[in-house]
Amino acid sequence: MARSTRQQRRQRRAQAAGTPPLRPAPRQRPAEPEEPAAVESAAPRTERRDEPRSGVPFVGFVQEAVAELRKVEWPNQQQVVSGTAVVLVACLIVGAYLWANDQLWKYVVQHVLLR
Repeated sequence: MARSTRQQRRQRRAQAAGTPPLRPAPRQRPAEPEEPAAVESAAPRTERRDEPRSGVPFVGFVQEAVAELRKVEWPNQQQVVSGTAVVLVACLIVGAYLWANDQLWKYVVQHVLLR
């Protein structure tokens, strides 16, 4: 199954909520500079500020964390139940394998190596 794009996921969520699907914002073309030589000779603009922001850093971190959590596509109940079942079955299989392997080596050590 191919992965869906972000726009397809947004449209599915919008349809499930009963709202019209969102359209991506049109891209704006950057303005053409009048004098390319003058623009290149000017001091380069920095996109990021190197100085720390004023305020409490923890508040900014929490705001960014909440914003990222809103982007997450959370599983529904059926997906959680089926995932949990897969994990439990895998744990039972691995546990049975390790128990059997332990019993085998216990026998080998007691009856073959420690005669």
